[in-house]
Amino acid sequence: MANKKPKKKKFRVEEGKLISDVLEEMRKEGYTPVARFEKPVFIERGKNIEVSHQEIIFEGKLIEE
Repeated sequence: MANKKPKKKKFRVEEGKLISDVLEEMRKEGYTPVARFEKPVFIERGKNIEVSHQEIIFEGKLIEE
């Protein structure tokens, strides 16, 4: 099997994409979500640090056939 997929893969929700789009992409690639991670992305404005947005990452597990 030269085309063996990794058992786990991370999928990032990019700007302009919906969570449902990412979940659909995971399903099409043969993965099911097993974890969701959110972390803040900070930006510096002068001397202040502010939260820009939340970064969402899903961890997918390969669906066994």
